Amino acid sequence: MTSAHIQKVRQRPLLFLDVDGPLIPFGSPAGPSSATAPATATTAPRDQGNPLLARLDPGIGRRLLSLGCHLVWATTWMEEANEVVAPILGLPRLPVLDRPDTGPEEGPRGLHWKTRALVERAEGRPFIWVDDEIGPMDHLWTDAAHPGPSLLHEVDPTRGLTDTDFVALAAWCRSIRPT
Repeated sequence: MTSAHIQKVRQRPLLFLDVDGPLIPFGSPAGPSSATAPATATTAPRDQGNPLLARLDPGIGRRLLSLGCHLVWATTWMEEANEVVAPILGLPRLPVLDRPDTGPEEGPRGLHWKTRALVERAEGRPFIWVDDEIGPMDHLWTDAAHPGPSLLHEVDPTRGLTDTDFVALAAWCRSIRPT
Protein backbone atom coordinates (compact mmCIF):
# COMPACT_ATOMS: atom_id res chain seq x y z
CA MET A 1 0.00 0.00 0.00
CA THR A 2 1.45 3.37 -1.00
CA SER A 3 1.70 6.24 1.45
CA ALA A 4 -0.77 8.26 -0.68
CA HIS A 5 -3.28 5.40 -0.45
CA ILE A 6 -2.79 5.11 3.31
CA GLN A 7 -3.42 8.86 3.64
CA LYS A 8 -6.71 8.56 1.68
CA VAL A 9 -7.88 5.69 3.87
CA ARG A 10 -7.20 7.78 6.99
CA GLN A 11 -9.46 10.61 5.77
CA ARG A 12 -13.05 10.66 6.88
CA PRO A 13 -15.15 8.50 4.58
CA LEU A 14 -17.47 10.02 2.02
CA LEU A 15 -21.17 9.22 2.24
CA PHE A 16 -22.98 9.53 -1.10
CA LEU A 17 -26.66 10.09 -0.37
CA ASP A 18 -29.71 9.60 -2.57
CA VAL A 19 -32.96 11.44 -1.76
CA ASP A 20 -35.88 9.54 -3.30
CA GLY A 21 -36.26 6.24 -1.46
CA PRO A 22 -33.69 6.63 1.33
CA LEU A 23 -34.80 10.07 2.60
CA ILE A 24 -38.26 10.32 1.02
CA PRO A 25 -39.76 6.85 1.41
CA PHE A 26 -42.31 5.73 -1.16
CA GLY A 27 -44.40 3.78 1.38
CA SER A 28 -47.51 5.00 3.13
CA PRO A 29 -46.96 8.25 5.03
CA ALA A 30 -49.26 6.86 7.74
CA GLY A 31 -46.72 4.15 8.64
CA PRO A 32 -44.60 3.96 11.82
CA SER A 33 -42.03 6.46 10.58
CA SER A 34 -41.69 9.81 12.22
CA ALA A 35 -41.31 11.30 8.73
CA THR A 36 -44.78 12.80 9.00
CA ALA A 37 -43.91 14.88 12.05
CA PRO A 38 -45.01 18.49 11.68
CA ALA A 39 -42.44 21.08 10.74
CA THR A 40 -40.97 23.13 13.54
CA ALA A 41 -40.04 26.78 13.49
CA THR A 42 -36.44 25.78 12.71
CA THR A 43 -37.27 23.88 9.53
CA ALA A 44 -38.20 25.11 6.09
CA PRO A 45 -41.82 24.91 4.97
CA ARG A 46 -42.54 21.22 4.59
CA ASP A 47 -44.25 20.98 1.23
CA GLN A 48 -42.25 23.44 -0.93
CA GLY A 49 -44.82 22.59 -3.64
CA ASN A 50 -43.99 18.89 -3.36
CA PRO A 51 -46.28 16.91 -1.02
CA LEU A 52 -43.70 14.09 -0.75
CA LEU A 53 -41.41 16.41 1.23
CA ALA A 54 -43.73 15.90 4.20
CA ARG A 55 -42.25 12.39 4.38
CA LEU A 56 -38.80 13.72 5.27
CA ASP A 57 -37.81 13.02 8.86
CA PRO A 58 -36.03 16.14 10.21
CA GLY A 59 -34.10 13.95 12.69
CA ILE A 60 -32.29 12.09 9.92
CA GLY A 61 -29.98 15.03 9.25
CA ARG A 62 -28.55 14.89 12.78
CA ARG A 63 -28.14 11.11 12.50
CA LEU A 64 -26.31 11.40 9.19
CA LEU A 65 -23.96 14.05 10.57
CA SER A 66 -23.21 11.90 13.62
CA LEU A 67 -21.70 9.21 11.36
CA GLY A 68 -18.65 11.43 10.93
CA CYS A 69 -18.60 11.19 7.13
CA HIS A 70 -18.29 13.89 4.50
CA LEU A 71 -21.80 13.94 3.04
CA VAL A 72 -22.29 14.32 -0.73
CA TRP A 73 -25.62 14.42 -2.56
CA ALA A 74 -25.88 11.62 -5.15
CA THR A 75 -29.36 12.27 -6.46
CA THR A 76 -31.28 13.44 -9.50
CA TRP A 77 -32.34 16.36 -7.28
CA MET A 78 -28.81 17.71 -7.90
CA GLU A 79 -28.40 21.24 -6.43
CA GLU A 80 -32.09 21.39 -5.54
CA ALA A 81 -31.30 18.95 -2.70
CA ASN A 82 -29.36 21.80 -1.05
CA GLU A 83 -32.15 24.29 -1.61
CA VAL A 84 -35.11 22.16 -0.52
CA VAL A 85 -34.10 18.97 1.31
CA ALA A 86 -31.06 20.11 3.33
CA PRO A 87 -32.91 22.88 5.25
CA ILE A 88 -35.67 20.46 6.29
CA LEU A 89 -33.08 17.95 7.54
CA GLY A 90 -30.91 20.58 9.21
CA LEU A 91 -27.98 19.79 6.92
CA PRO A 92 -25.47 22.33 5.66
CA ARG A 93 -25.01 22.90 1.95
CA LEU A 94 -23.42 19.70 0.61
CA PRO A 95 -21.35 18.99 -2.48
CA VAL A 96 -23.32 17.39 -5.33
CA LEU A 97 -22.20 14.43 -7.42
CA ASP A 98 -22.38 15.56 -11.04
CA ARG A 99 -24.40 13.51 -13.46
CA PRO A 100 -21.93 12.12 -16.01
CA ASP A 101 -22.21 12.96 -19.69
CA THR A 102 -22.20 9.26 -20.55
CA GLY A 103 -25.34 7.49 -21.69
CA PRO A 104 -26.82 4.29 -20.25
CA GLU A 105 -25.43 2.33 -23.21
CA GLU A 106 -21.88 3.10 -22.06
CA GLY A 107 -20.56 0.59 -19.58
CA PRO A 108 -21.87 -2.82 -18.61
CA ARG A 109 -25.59 -3.55 -18.55
CA GLY A 110 -27.01 -2.95 -15.08
CA LEU A 111 -24.42 -0.37 -14.01
CA HIS A 112 -26.16 2.57 -12.32
CA TRP A 113 -25.28 6.01 -13.72
CA LYS A 114 -23.95 7.05 -10.30
CA THR A 115 -21.53 4.16 -9.79
CA ARG A 116 -18.68 5.24 -12.04
CA ALA A 117 -19.06 8.90 -10.99
CA LEU A 118 -18.92 8.20 -7.25
CA VAL A 119 -15.97 5.81 -7.55
CA GLU A 120 -14.10 8.52 -9.49
CA ARG A 121 -15.12 11.19 -6.94
CA ALA A 122 -13.92 9.01 -4.05
CA GLU A 123 -10.40 8.80 -5.54
CA GLY A 124 -9.57 5.77 -3.40
CA ARG A 125 -11.05 7.20 -0.18
CA PRO A 126 -13.38 5.04 1.89
CA PHE A 127 -17.01 5.67 1.00
CA ILE A 128 -20.58 4.64 1.64
CA TRP A 129 -23.25 4.85 -1.04
CA VAL A 130 -26.81 4.98 0.34
CA ASP A 131 -29.38 4.39 -2.38
CA ASP A 132 -32.43 2.29 -3.18
CA GLU A 133 -31.24 1.27 -6.67
CA ILE A 134 -27.94 -0.53 -6.08
CA GLY A 135 -27.58 -3.72 -8.08
CA PRO A 136 -25.10 -6.57 -8.49
CA MET A 137 -23.21 -4.82 -11.32
CA ASP A 138 -22.64 -1.79 -9.07
CA HIS A 139 -20.98 -4.04 -6.48
CA LEU A 140 -18.82 -5.74 -9.13
CA TRP A 141 -17.77 -2.43 -10.68
CA THR A 142 -16.91 -0.87 -7.32
CA ASP A 143 -14.94 -3.90 -6.17
CA ALA A 144 -12.90 -3.85 -9.40
CA ALA A 145 -12.43 -0.08 -9.75
CA HIS A 146 -12.10 1.19 -6.18
CA PRO A 147 -8.95 0.36 -4.18
CA GLY A 148 -10.28 1.59 -0.82
CA PRO A 149 -12.99 0.34 1.51
CA SER A 150 -16.56 0.86 0.36
CA LEU A 151 -20.06 0.03 1.51
CA LEU A 152 -22.87 0.02 -1.03
CA HIS A 153 -25.88 0.16 1.26
CA GLU A 154 -29.25 -0.45 -0.36
CA VAL A 155 -32.25 1.01 1.44
CA ASP A 156 -35.81 -0.30 1.20
CA PRO A 157 -37.53 2.55 -0.71
CA THR A 158 -40.89 1.87 0.93
CA ARG A 159 -39.43 2.54 4.39
CA GLY A 160 -36.47 4.87 3.81
CA LEU A 161 -33.54 4.97 6.21
CA THR A 162 -34.37 3.10 9.41
CA ASP A 163 -32.66 2.46 12.74
CA THR A 164 -31.31 -0.80 11.30
CA ASP A 165 -29.71 1.08 8.42
CA PHE A 166 -28.05 3.55 10.78
CA VAL A 167 -26.69 0.69 12.92
CA ALA A 168 -25.13 -0.87 9.81
CA LEU A 169 -23.68 2.45 8.60
CA ALA A 170 -22.19 3.27 12.01
CA ALA A 171 -20.71 -0.23 12.36
CA TRP A 172 -19.02 0.07 8.96
CA CYS A 173 -17.61 3.50 9.86
CA ARG A 174 -16.18 2.11 13.10
CA SER A 175 -14.69 -0.87 11.25
CA ILE A 176 -12.57 1.29 8.92
CA ARG A 177 -11.28 3.82 11.45
CA PRO A 178 -7.54 3.46 11.98
CA THR A 179 -6.51 2.24 15.42
